[in-house]
Amino acid sequence: MPLFLPVLILFGIIILASAIKVAREYERGVVFRLGRLVLPPKGPGLFFIIPGIDRMLKISLRTVVMDVPPQDIITRDNVSIKINAVVYFRVVNPADAVVQVENYLYATSQLAQTTLRSIAGQAELDEILSERDKLSREIQTILDRSTDPWGIKVSMVEIKHVDLPQEMQRAMAKQAEAERERRSKVIRALGEFQAAEKISEAAKVMSEYPMALQLRYLQTLAEIATENNSTTVFPIPIDLFKPILEQLIPGEKT
Repeated sequence: MPLFLPVLILFGIIILASAIKVAREYERGVVFRLGRLVLPPKGPGLFFIIPGIDRMLKISLRTVVMDVPPQDIITRDNVSIKINAVVYFRVVNPADAVVQVENYLYATSQLAQTTLRSIAGQAELDEILSERDKLSREIQTILDRSTDPWGIKVSMVEIKHVDLPQEMQRAMAKQAEAERERRSKVIRALGEFQAAEKISEAAKVMSEYPMALQLRYLQTLAEIATENNSTTVFPIPIDLFKPILEQLIPGEKT
């Protein structure tokens, strides 16, 4: 009898310890009692289960960052590429994440891979390279709608890298070089056109005001004299002296 009491106390302590459960702030305990789901999920904090009758699974509510492995894809314009992405999701309903799907992590990963191949395969290469945000939003919408019955919320999908074949990279480099050369020629032609417009406007002003041409002539002489030390002889138009002669010899017409 004295031995039975300590054994009974020890057994009671073991049962009590197995009945006490603690869930962290980001965890919930999904409890099954004799195979039936007990709602709502337990936690966070301290709670009790019935040892031998209840079975508990802990589910994390934190955001999961899942890397989607590179997928071999043929685009709509028949270009073979490899593309990978990253998916951000979290469990919003722990009971559905356990009851509705066997392994929600594996299921979400497989669904993300197939959706990535489907969406990227419907787009052309230029669209994949230039409109990643649009494709990412389409993938996120489809994943979120498909995983909703599993109690999972897909918050974001980002396309990480697009691996192109070597010949396609060379072709795109040539295309980019040709585009830069085209822009350079357009800018040069636009500059020449604008310069021609300004010269035409200046010619009109000088034709209306002859003295403007004479002033420009003198300015050019001053610039040449400043830049070069050599002696330069220029013919001076007689029109420059006409106002002076008229003042010195009144009535004289040159």
